[in-house]
Amino acid sequence: MIDDLYNYPLYRPPSEAYSLIIQITLGCSHNKCTFCNMYKGKQFTIKPFEKVKSEIDFFRSQIKHIDKIFLADGDALIMRTESLIKILKYINLKFPEVKRISLYASPRSILLKTEKELEEIRNLGVSLVYMGLESGDNETLKEINKGATAEEITEAALKMKKIGFQLSVTVIAGILGNKDSTNHAVNTGKVISKIIPDYLGILCLVVHPETDIDIQCKKGEFVEASGDQIMEEIKLMIENINIPDNEKIIFRSNHASNYLNLKGNFPEDKDRLLDDINYAISNDYIRQRNEQYLKYSKKGF
Repeated sequence: MIDDLYNYPLYRPPSEAYSLIIQITLGCSHNKCTFCNMYKGKQFTIKPFEKVKSEIDFFRSQIKHIDKIFLADGDALIMRTESLIKILKYINLKFPEVKRISLYASPRSILLKTEKELEEIRNLGVSLVYMGLESGDNETLKEINKGATAEEITEAALKMKKIGFQLSVTVIAGILGNKDSTNHAVNTGKVISKIIPDYLGILCLVVHPETDIDIQCKKGEFVEASGDQIMEEIKLMIENINIPDNEKIIFRSNHASNYLNLKGNFPEDKDRLLDDINYAISNDYIRQRNEQYLKYSKKGF
């Protein structure tokens, strides 16, 4: 069975729901962010080409047609360029019909590669890259142990856009808990304005077991932000996203973690998105949403 080939847990972005996932690495090359437990149980490993090749062969024998392929795990771009190119060439040989190859990339993995190397990777079909910004504020990035500064993240993002990759970026609201998040929100909006990613997603912090933030919570050193605090934070982020009229960012804030589903494009929908947030806050929507969530969670839904 196909599932027998995967090393779990297995993660992919929501937009890769119908993609073939090929694990070319296991785990995350950084794996030190205070909020993340996705790969805590895995030692980062780059899989040998022959193993990846045999898995690609098996997938081809089982799948008649596939449009999209996602290369897992957490930072597939970190592998040596010649190794990644070898895999991509074999994917193109076995799946000539594929229209898009995508992967997660860290700022570090991007900055380690030359523009020429990235151009080769782009020319072999990798057209979409997912990168976690989390915050555009250096103090916040240091606190969450992101392993990169806002300047490095910006440099990495602009490098990918220059070469022609589509870029999907995520940020996290509530990452500082109930502390003052003004700098986090304002500077995140400003960095997004510099990067102008093709796609932007705002997630809300979920405290996962066995993370550093979970440990801090249990010690009373971290207190989660309220729903209203998070909505004010998202509002401030959006207020500080300012891009030219001839540019476009497809924006979504509709993950299960979000208090309010938001959807639109920058810059044309900015005012409407702010109106939606103001309406939700002024009409006590967040409190009602929390009460409804608690009601159903107690019933086991």
